[in-house]
Amino acid sequence: MSDWTSLWYVWLILLLVFLLLLCGVSASCVKFCCRKKRLPVEPFPRHPCDLTVIGIDSDSTAHSTVT
Repeated sequence: MSDWTSLWYVWLILLLVFLLLLCGVSASCVKFCCRKKRLPVEPFPRHPCDLTVIGIDSDSTAHSTVT
């Protein structure tokens, strides 16, 4: 069985995994802090909409001109 200290690539992989975890935790903390300090933004104000419905009978002249 080989000695763990001589396997440099294992230590390199472990170091890369540790750095990735550290970057992820740091990014999450920064995102959380920035979100907490930012003022709440009000979404777009809702305006009432007018909806007009026109019923067209199959016997009307408007229906025959459209078709």
